[in-house]
Amino acid sequence: MRKQNEVAGEQARFAAGPPQGETAPSGGSAAHAVASVGATLQLAEQLIARPSVTPEDGGCQELIAQRLKALGFQCETMLSGPADFLVTNLWAKLAATTTPTAKTIVFAGHTDVVPTGPLNEWISAPFRPSHRDGKLYGRSSSHMKVSLAAFYVAM
Repeated sequence: MRKQNEVAGEQARFAAGPPQGETAPSGGSAAHAVASVGATLQLAEQLIARPSVTPEDGGCQELIAQRLKALGFQCETMLSGPADFLVTNLWAKLAATTTPTAKTIVFAGHTDVVPTGPLNEWISAPFRPSHRDGKLYGRSSSHMKVSLAAFYVAM
């Protein structure tokens, strides 16, 4: 229930519009901002919940690939590194446009994390997203997993 209250609080803050003296991003609305925050948070939590200590991916890239394929991306998994420490990489490309002035946009990131260290030193389980004081906690909650979720939602 606390998580729902925190998300509702964030949604209300965004729905209220930008703080006095600031403007909403061009083309954006308060409703769009609320939807984007919710979608980004949901995907970020799903990624955080997947243990992905290098070289393991925990299924993070497959989750991202499934979503990108639904948008029309062609996805390819590439392996790199020595046989006993293979790391997966996701290459996703949207079909080329025939517009000669079209720009290329590249998002780069990673889903793997370093080992957690002693679990007894964590306040909450590292691969279980949790919310405290209006903040998201979990392995990579302030790093690439949240950034990758934002990249996806931005498309």
